[in-house]
Amino acid sequence: MTVDAWSPAEIAQRIESLGVKKARADALSVLTLAVLAGAFISLGALFFTVVVTDSTLGFGATRMLGGLAFSLGLILVVIAGAELFTGNNLVAMAWASKLITGRELLRNWLLVYVGNVLGSLGTVALVVAAGTDEMGGGAVGRTALAIGQAKANLDPVAALALGIGCNALVCLAVWLAFGGRSVTDKVLAIVFPITAFVAVGFEHCIANWFFLPWAIALGGEDLAAGAVRNLALVTIGNVIGGTLLVAGVYWLAYLRPGRRAA
Repeated sequence: MTVDAWSPAEIAQRIESLGVKKARADALSVLTLAVLAGAFISLGALFFTVVVTDSTLGFGATRMLGGLAFSLGLILVVIAGAELFTGNNLVAMAWASKLITGRELLRNWLLVYVGNVLGSLGTVALVVAAGTDEMGGGAVGRTALAIGQAKANLDPVAALALGIGCNALVCLAVWLAFGGRSVTDKVLAIVFPITAFVAVGFEHCIANWFFLPWAIALGGEDLAAGAVRNLALVTIGNVIGGTLLVAGVYWLAYLRPGRRAA
């Protein structure tokens, strides 16, 4: 049995082929798996919040530990199986190869984004009902509110740039996971890029659909306008980072006309 990782050229072809299947999957299946992904990413965000609360390890070490915790979200998406908007930006490779139409691409992205939002908001409702913010004598709630405030008050240019950087690393994590053949391979491929994006403060639109509504529910009603701005700009940045910096670059390298047969 072959145990070597798939080569980058093989990964490109696998992602392209899967992109066609994703774009043409039935709406109910896509929406259901997208709700799961929103919940999975939210669980990673919740884990991050609890882990960094009252940490005395210092800034860098705390961020790294939080990033490791947040990796849970994409690990669940990839291993358990779910549809995540940011990862599905790689479906653009199938569109660039003219295997799917622009309408099919946008249909997939819209269904997945809506499902992700529903999963994230559902997790917020569950966490609020559970009173998770009261953990640590209320320290978790204070951390969650501080995270929401920081995100809502981000400079617009910074929010866009941080969104671009985030999805470059998220899509690279998905790309690396496609190179693995075992669960262990895939988990290890995911952990480092995701830990890096969290540690350096990049912005993930689906995670923010958990962080920001949770902060608002904890008394940050004044954050609503900033939350809307953040979500819009970070979503745009995520699309740019995933489609241009990863899907586009690897399509040019391995799938453009004439290169595939080379």
